[in-house]
Amino acid sequence: MVVTFEQPERARWHAQHVELPGPLLIDGQRRLYRHYGMARAAKWTVMQPAIWGQYLKYIWQGRRLRMPQDDIQQLGGDVLIDPQGIVRWTYRSKTPIDRPAIDALLSAVDAGRSV
Repeated sequence: MVVTFEQPERARWHAQHVELPGPLLIDGQRRLYRHYGMARAAKWTVMQPAIWGQYLKYIWQGRRLRMPQDDIQQLGGDVLIDPQGIVRWTYRSKTPIDRPAIDALLSAVDAGRSV
């Protein structure tokens, strides 16, 4: 499941574009973001040179970037919740490009399966 605060039409477009296999929920008031401690970044955090460098790297790799439409200061994260509703793992992004390593995410999924 993916939770986003983007506008419904943009969120649906993104879900179709990446062929999201599960449900998409829109948290326009950002209640879940606050509940799981996903804060808004300071302007400097969003505009620092390392962030721009990463975007330039994406462009160099041939990725097509889109202009932000929503709050660029809202940081995201990942929360793994098991079928019983127990939070097994949480990752809170520190910058807009901060994402957990896929190995860490998969390890957390595997650990949750063995509980």
